[in-house]
Amino acid sequence: MSLAIAYSRAQVGIHAPEVRVEVHLAGGLPGMSIVGLPETAVKESRDRVRAALQNSAFEVPARRITVSLAPADLPKEGSRFDLAIAMGILAASRQVNAEALAGYELMGELSLSGQLRATGGVLPAALAARKAGRRLIIPRQDAAEAALIADAGSLAADSLLAVCRHLYQRELLPDCTALPPPEGQLEPADRQTDMADVRGQHMARRALEVAAAGGHNLLMVGPPGSGKTMLAGRLAGILPPMTDSQALEAAAVASICGQPLTAANWKQRPYRKPHHSCSGVALVGGGSHPRPGEISLAHQGVLFLDELPEFDRRVLEVLREPMESGRIVISRAARQAEFPARFQLITAMNPCPCGYAGDGHSGRCCCSSAQIARYHSRVSGPLLDRIDLQIEVPRQHQRILQDTTLKPECSRVIQARVSTAYQRQWQRNGGSNTELSNQQIGLHCRLSDSDQKMLETACERLHLSARAWQRILKVARTIADLDASEQIQTAHLSEAIGYRRLNL
Repeated sequence: MSLAIAYSRAQVGIHAPEVRVEVHLAGGLPGMSIVGLPETAVKESRDRVRAALQNSAFEVPARRITVSLAPADLPKEGSRFDLAIAMGILAASRQVNAEALAGYELMGELSLSGQLRATGGVLPAALAARKAGRRLIIPRQDAAEAALIADAGSLAADSLLAVCRHLYQRELLPDCTALPPPEGQLEPADRQTDMADVRGQHMARRALEVAAAGGHNLLMVGPPGSGKTMLAGRLAGILPPMTDSQALEAAAVASICGQPLTAANWKQRPYRKPHHSCSGVALVGGGSHPRPGEISLAHQGVLFLDELPEFDRRVLEVLREPMESGRIVISRAARQAEFPARFQLITAMNPCPCGYAGDGHSGRCCCSSAQIARYHSRVSGPLLDRIDLQIEVPRQHQRILQDTTLKPECSRVIQARVSTAYQRQWQRNGGSNTELSNQQIGLHCRLSDSDQKMLETACERLHLSARAWQRILKVARTIADLDASEQIQTAHLSEAIGYRRLNL
């Protein structure tokens, strides 16, 4: 019996469970069987591995070959086990020294000619291999992704023969040495989405800054063409820079979903904008073999839902629990998977079905009050209750849009203020203000007697819930952090209450 090690698709956040590939050669009619809950792509590796061995000038044993993928109760999917199975057969038939495999882990798809192809999901596997103290051998196409992990020691190979030459010390495989770009360096795509492009909309710009500083959710209501989508697309550019751990969490989710990962987009906040026709499974994840959805792909970044009332109400309701917990647990009869989902929700909607209600520059609204009420009712009260900032985005006059003398602040200047406020929160709370616990709210969001009475009056008049009351305090704490104030002042609380006065 011979043994090699590969990794299954990551599960439960960024954890990649180890799969031990055991090979046994026995007498009987020649053939190969794979056991251990393999799916179709894994079963088909029998033909790929057989052809790859033959075309690489190795002998396929004319014996009964049994390949066991342990643990047996873990479902195996994908073509990532090809290389480990091939090396296990070579070691079991003594065409390579089994002891040479010690300290290595193998991952990659084999072509019929013996060349290695990319498989995806490399980042979680490289993290697990580093933790286990072993070196991971992967296809060269995946080298840039594995190189994002410092000191991982991963090796890049082009073919099955190259792996064998490395094991015999004849031609060593190169390390995955690509480095991320300097911190703070922006790609051209990011420079094209700068806050300096936004003319007017002072309240919306301020709300976006507050949302970025505290990690708060935001709802923008305004007529078509007022700039809601433009504003949402620029939020990621003013969020605080990602830490190494945050970047690895977000990159691991992207990796197991087959999203491209390179040094160019390393530490860039995810920005996801699903269409309103998407299903609940597409939004939060799921399937017979649970996979991450849009909320997990937006982990540590922005999830933008445009035309919010056009989403199916049942789809929107599944957001409520992940918005509170920062994770999504998907349960099936045979298995359970947990994925991270610490996203920042930005939503946009028209004031009415036709889009022009309340627009001071147009009298084209033809909707009745009943139609407007039905339109607003597509978004449930409990979901709105979890959105901290709710603002109107009016259409701007042409004079403002064409005024070339206006010099709005750029994203880099706003991001500097946001990052400073964000650092205050981490030093004080150990997290952003939106993650404050009830105990931390009582400790860090204290109000004077007069301000407490003002908040109570506002909650009574606006019919706000206890959750909304807590979220107002969190927003006020963020505004105070932007002003470098130790205590929440009356002006900070008044502004936070103002973000809750939208009549929906």
